[in-house]
Amino acid sequence: MTSLLRRVQSLPKGFVWGGATAAYQVEGATKVDGKGKTMWDDYLKAQGRFSPDPASDFYHLYPEDIELAKLYGLNAIRVSIAWTRIFPKGYGEPNPAGVAYYHRLFKCCLDNGITPYVSLHHFDSPKTLFDDGDWLNRKNIDYFVDYADFCFKEFSEVKNWFTINELISLAFSQYIQGNFPPNHHFDVTSGIQAQHNELLAHARAVNLFKEKGYQGRIGLIHVLQPVYPYPDTPANEHAAALEDAFMNRFLLDGTFKGEYTPETMALINELLEANDAKLKIEPGDMDILKKASTQNDYFGMNYYQPSFVAAYEGESTNSFNGTGEKGTSSFKFQGVGQHVKKPGVPTTDWDWNIYPAGMYDMLKRVAREYPNSKTIYITENGLGYKDKYEGIGQLIDDDKRIDFIDQHVEALLKARSEGVDVQGYFVWSLQDQFSWANGYNKRYGLFYVNFETQAREIKKSALWFKELGQTLKN
Repeated sequence: MTSLLRRVQSLPKGFVWGGATAAYQVEGATKVDGKGKTMWDDYLKAQGRFSPDPASDFYHLYPEDIELAKLYGLNAIRVSIAWTRIFPKGYGEPNPAGVAYYHRLFKCCLDNGITPYVSLHHFDSPKTLFDDGDWLNRKNIDYFVDYADFCFKEFSEVKNWFTINELISLAFSQYIQGNFPPNHHFDVTSGIQAQHNELLAHARAVNLFKEKGYQGRIGLIHVLQPVYPYPDTPANEHAAALEDAFMNRFLLDGTFKGEYTPETMALINELLEANDAKLKIEPGDMDILKKASTQNDYFGMNYYQPSFVAAYEGESTNSFNGTGEKGTSSFKFQGVGQHVKKPGVPTTDWDWNIYPAGMYDMLKRVAREYPNSKTIYITENGLGYKDKYEGIGQLIDDDKRIDFIDQHVEALLKARSEGVDVQGYFVWSLQDQFSWANGYNKRYGLFYVNFETQAREIKKSALWFKELGQTLKN
């Protein structure tokens, strides 16, 4: 099929080999069975560019997708619970239809030998809570913890939980880059405060999970984006350190050390001062983070790309590439740095750097600097691509995706061979999905979705995934 199979020849016994999804990106059915609105529904309607319905219609077609996962060698799936299917307003009485749906979904997974790894929040805050400040309103942390407690008790068949997916992506996209609602640009006070408050919500949920003796494992998911200076000069090294503190260190410190170290805060405070911003930490917050820091059972690490950064002192500005028109993105952060391209590093149509070494570097760093992270899973990694539909029943050629995954799994296995406790890989994504600010032309799936008919077609990457998955059974 492809010579690339000769590079990653087999997977370790017991390895978790999965596909990742997110409720709002796959389920569709946003107005059925009592589901409440999320932060996205009215926003997307007002934009008029993309509709989240029917997405991949996973709400109705999940048995087909779970069967495909089984047939093509997967042994696990990442899903998220849509908060507003359970609590339409984010709080109050649970919605029986939503509860029943997730019981059916989890049963289908388990009946097919597919272990569900379940996230409670994946970029889809209830609209009522979003309108009331989202993560910037500490009252909403209480509602999240109540929702988490309900799910832990109700869905006892689930043994692998994640609290929040990609805390930085949400804060960054809402308040810095401005491509998620409420579309603030370089609102650094909100960006850093949202990170802290999300960490607090996670920590409280973990502490509750342990205090109540719920069975299973719990952690959270950070997307880690290593930051490299280019070219390598002292000024650029400092710019890289500043961006790394905002994108990685602040959250990693809070999660696994239960404190923001003096070195991290020196960088954060420099960044805040340059942007006339502030961070408010309430009394008792750090005690909550400290208590949770040793209680995470595992860590979900999403990895897509690094940043290459040069020093920059001008005004903040950015251009987001949401269309796949290569070369249209830019990012300059006042008092921090600007993103530059490093010669020889390929990029996707959406200007994302393709750099497998960054995954290896981050796995090694987390294991070295944050031993409380314990077992690590790569919970997302994949290639956004403009796959070409070949017709009903015709195999879709995505050799570039195979090459991308192959190189990243190789980087993962290298880190593992050097002692990093990484025990699984979830490709983003199981099937083609709705992609937030990018709509439907940015495809990541192992399985092609014809969004007009909802027919699934097989990509070559699915065959490659299956062949590697079979090594787990031999």
